[in-house]
Amino acid sequence: MSKRLPKMKTDKEAERFLDSDLSEYIDKENFLPTTFEFAPKDKSINLRLSEDLLQAIKKASKRRGMSYQKYIREALERSLKKDAA
Repeated sequence: MSKRLPKMKTDKEAERFLDSDLSEYIDKENFLPTTFEFAPKDKSINLRLSEDLLQAIKKASKRRGMSYQKYIREALERSLKKDAA
């Protein structure tokens, strides 16, 4: 079990904390894996889908409160994680 992250009230406290060895804080409770969502979207692709599939994607993305493009990117990332496992 790792240590819980301390509460920091000033930038100086945070800087001192970040300069220390953080390995004892690393676990699923303190940190979550990041996604490609933060990377710049500088490439585009063309993808042909059936009308029914596109409508199903749009409906599912709306339920999750996101754009259908972001929903597709997340689906691609999940697929890559499964392949890596």
